[in-house]
Amino acid sequence: MQYPVILLFGPTSVGKTVLLTEVFKEDYEIISADSMQVFKYMDIGTAKPSKEIRDLVPHHLIDIIEPSEQFNTGRFVKRADALIPEILKRGKIPVISGGTAFYLKTFMYGLPQTPVANADIRKELHAVFKRKGVEYLYDELKKVDPESARRIEKRDYYRIIRALEVYRIGGKPLSEYRISTQKRKLYKFLFLGLIRHREQLYESINKRVDDMFRMGLKEEVAGLIDMGFIWDDPGMRGIGYREFARFQEGCVTYESVKEEIKKNSRRYAKRQITYLKNIKEIQWYFPDEQDKIREAVDSFKNKADI
Repeated sequence: MQYPVILLFGPTSVGKTVLLTEVFKEDYEIISADSMQVFKYMDIGTAKPSKEIRDLVPHHLIDIIEPSEQFNTGRFVKRADALIPEILKRGKIPVISGGTAFYLKTFMYGLPQTPVANADIRKELHAVFKRKGVEYLYDELKKVDPESARRIEKRDYYRIIRALEVYRIGGKPLSEYRISTQKRKLYKFLFLGLIRHREQLYESINKRVDDMFRMGLKEEVAGLIDMGFIWDDPGMRGIGYREFARFQEGCVTYESVKEEIKKNSRRYAKRQITYLKNIKEIQWYFPDEQDKIREAVDSFKNKADI
């Protein structure tokens, strides 16, 4: 038996939330595939769905960990795997929806078979991190695995350490451990992707960032600092938060922070779309093509005998 699962990818500001409330408001439950919405207290900068929307359509994997905790792809897949049978038992269809492309692709194809963690090597790398800082480790990663270094944000010490650990264990760069090209047999998938013309998407992203500032993003970030969270915490390294670090230090203006968030958000959206473009199973739609999306969903449900 295969469990039916709908995957819905959409970059930030593309219109996922409207689609979810229009097309998937009945008989569905949403599993969030967003690497930032897992964090508590971070509502504005992560564009979490409102309480009203979450009351209308049940959502999972939102507000589940502290900003100081690490949440990775392996944890996401494990949590989603556990949720899907529960959702189906309630007579609902699971929709895994979000903008973190790697979560969606990995859920469909499975985790790459990387070496098991080595506590001694990780301890040694953490000691180097404390003595010499994240920049030193990042420079080391660029030497042994430049492809991973390009993908990993320079302040993301957790992922940098993991990439170096994998290299030291097996003598092979993390970037050479590829995701399978065979879909997981446990599930029957429908993979939908939302897209806009680039100019429209970028305009929508810019508007969303302006709205976030009007809603109190600056105050949200200040509140997180007051709670004791620091810039190196996983949640605080996300777009919409990390840009405030230099503002707090007095190095940049308030307006330049806003422009930096817009720029980083546009770049991130472009990377996520590019990452999934080579997956032939994805059916791409514009957000206003709701009738076509409904037809695709109905066809999937009929074939899956739901």
